[in-house]
Amino acid sequence: MEKVRKSDKEWREFLGEARHRVLRERGTEPAFSGEYWDCKRDGMYRCGACGRALFDSQAKYDSGTGWPSFTRPADGEALRTERDTSHGMVRTEVLCARCDSHLGHVFDDGPGPGEKRYCINSASLDLEEER
Repeated sequence: MEKVRKSDKEWREFLGEARHRVLRERGTEPAFSGEYWDCKRDGMYRCGACGRALFDSQAKYDSGTGWPSFTRPADGEALRTERDTSHGMVRTEVLCARCDSHLGHVFDDGPGPGEKRYCINSASLDLEEER
């Protein structure tokens, strides 16, 4: 997989200010405010910065947190993680493996056998709906 690399100026122009703040500056959107937190449409959720397939809608569930939540990524190489100690917490940050954009965080309190909850910002995603 070839990495997508752009200057901060190029990312800002491509993404716009709101998406740039989340994807490139590790921001977050308020709970229950994003486009996909309660979305029920079928399809593939892709990285809002580079288009990489990240999460299938079949892995999406309502966690009650106000952000889109998924039990697993579309494939094992779509994401990478880093330790995040910002805001006085210790969390696991989720990033796109292709362009290193911030997506959200993963927690060990999800449903099913993997018990993962990928808590992802809507601003980090684009839904490619099934036809």
